[in-house]
Amino acid sequence: MISNYTIVNKINRLFSKIDDRKLLSIYFCAGCPTLEGTAEVIKTLERRGIDMIEVGIPFSDPLADGPVIQSAGSRALKNGMSLSILFQQLKSIKDQVNIPLVLMGYLNVVMHQGYECFFQSCVDCGVSGVIIPDLPFKDYLDEVKPIADRYDIRVIMMITPETSEERIRMIDEHTSGFVYMVSSASITGAQSSFNDQKLEYFRRINAMRLKNPRMIGFGVSNRQTLESAQQNAAGAIIGSKFVTLLNETNDPDEAMSRLYEALEQ
Repeated sequence: MISNYTIVNKINRLFSKIDDRKLLSIYFCAGCPTLEGTAEVIKTLERRGIDMIEVGIPFSDPLADGPVIQSAGSRALKNGMSLSILFQQLKSIKDQVNIPLVLMGYLNVVMHQGYECFFQSCVDCGVSGVIIPDLPFKDYLDEVKPIADRYDIRVIMMITPETSEERIRMIDEHTSGFVYMVSSASITGAQSSFNDQKLEYFRRINAMRLKNPRMIGFGVSNRQTLESAQQNAAGAIIGSKFVTLLNETNDPDEAMSRLYEALEQ
């Protein structure tokens, strides 16, 4: 039985209302720095003006993640975080959160719960979308998309500088919400600037005139990278920089203050 959900998915609603404003999305790993802190981080990020939040599901073998997020995942697992606990935490604040929540986790964790149960839980907890970096596109089309569509959950796909135009257009055709533009083919991590090669990649994707809006992530950590991302997409996603600040301060409000300071430099 599918639970009731809003007529318009929160992700689609967000992008339909932005006009010329550029979005800022933040990633953090659930259960880090503390097991019970997930809800407070989410509520603080919304209060501090963040447009969308990616909540990482910790996993023991996160292939796409750099050392900062890998360390956060390990700490979260040691703290006792699990998918079932995360769903309980999210459900407890469902009616207090108005911005889109996107779960980011690896296929093994999702399959362990089962697609049907996973997407039902997403609806029950107010989650609007999921990112599964190691989900093969064919498996998405054949197995995942039909279930996700029934539950009105957006499955966000990633593209990199090495993704072919054919695959990018297939992703654009068969997904909704937004396309996650990874700034490089490497792992996550803060960068001081985007080089000419990455900027050319941004321009090339712009020229394709995709139907879905795009968000640029991996490496956004200061004013230069933020402005480059925002000039070439609907907005930017910040992960490693915020995770580092959150771990240093153990206080999401202070971490956001320091992040905003860094984005002015």
